[in-house]
Amino acid sequence: MRNKEIKIIFWDFDGVIMNSNSIRDFGFQYCLTDFPQYQIDELMVYHRLNGGLSRYNKFRYFFEKIRGEEVSDATILDFSQNFSSIMKDKLCDKNLLIKETINFIKINYKNFTFHITSGSDENELRFICKELDISAYFKSIHGSPTPKNQLVKDLLINNNYPKKNCLLIGDSINDFDAAHDNGIYFKSYNASHEVSNLSNCKFEI
Repeated sequence: MRNKEIKIIFWDFDGVIMNSNSIRDFGFQYCLTDFPQYQIDELMVYHRLNGGLSRYNKFRYFFEKIRGEEVSDATILDFSQNFSSIMKDKLCDKNLLIKETINFIKINYKNFTFHITSGSDENELRFICKELDISAYFKSIHGSPTPKNQLVKDLLINNNYPKKNCLLIGDSINDFDAAHDNGIYFKSYNASHEVSNLSNCKFEI
């Protein structure tokens, strides 16, 4: 990561800034407890393989692809709001913050421009960051329902950022795709072997 061109960093949240992935798992299990476990298990596989996708996409996938039934936007919103309530209750815990990441952010937030670009719900994410007293380290915090590749694209355009100065740090293939689609650098952190092989982050900028 010792690239002197890097001035702007787009951060994924779950698994990179916070050890929250197991709690996200619990949220889906809890919200779908009335459905057959084998269907929930199938969703969990999809959920873990697509860490950067929003819960809106995942709940829709559950109903339309796994259960093979039509689902209204209102139903998706209801499940997503229930999920968000659980997350707000469980994730406002500073012990879940990844110390290595947070230390790097606190030390370097004046040396770089930081943004959060996450698959988590945007309003929920801003609430959690505020409760954890980390909002001030980021120029902006963004999440779903806007897809991550679009979030990155909008930030590049709206801030007139040179792509050569931008880096995205994430833990999923969707994070890599968001960086690749927008022509910016990518580093993996806390990622699966497959994603780590793309480019592994050691916080040595």
